[in-house]
Amino acid sequence: MKPSTNLLSPDNHALILIDFEGQMGFATKSIAISELRTNAAIIAGASRIFNVPTIVTTVAEQSFSGPVFPEIEEFYPQATSGYIDRTTMNTWEDEAAYKAIVGKGKKKLVMAGLWTGVCIVGPALSALEEGYDVYVITDACGDVSAEAHERSVQRMIHTGIKPMTSIQYLLELQRDWARQETYMAVTDLMKKYGGAYGLGIHYAHNMLQH
Repeated sequence: MKPSTNLLSPDNHALILIDFEGQMGFATKSIAISELRTNAAIIAGASRIFNVPTIVTTVAEQSFSGPVFPEIEEFYPQATSGYIDRTTMNTWEDEAAYKAIVGKGKKKLVMAGLWTGVCIVGPALSALEEGYDVYVITDACGDVSAEAHERSVQRMIHTGIKPMTSIQYLLELQRDWARQETYMAVTDLMKKYGGAYGLGIHYAHNMLQH
């Protein structure tokens, strides 16, 4: 009955959202931008529902990359979330970002952002080398080509970094539908952003009334 220590729970990890910004999204070709935005909303919403320690970091926000996706700001407004802006492509090499991440005191780190081959590979490999257990939400990442994204994911997997998807992340945190304190928030999030799965939840909730 004891769950695996490889599973994520709301209190055993921190989430790092990296460079979900317009300029980075414009050149992303490995995933449709609509799907990327939806998946970003799912993971940001999941971390908010379950009170996961979350860091939002940007690169050259004012001079090049622009503001974060609205789907991130929905759950982590810039005015209250303390976004960390960097010049470094590797988040791990930015002093403020590094201190914020390690300051969360979590040995499991979950990462997502743009682009996979630079802004995710860099901190993921760096954190792994410092002894962290690293997960990457691959369908909430993207790159300038499918080749660039896929090779980056393969490279990380070969080192021991664990891939997962956005809905997998949400459901791994919920884990048990009997957890009523988060049930409605999770299903509402899926109704809004969960595609066909969310439509199925909407259908079921309405049909059960009859």
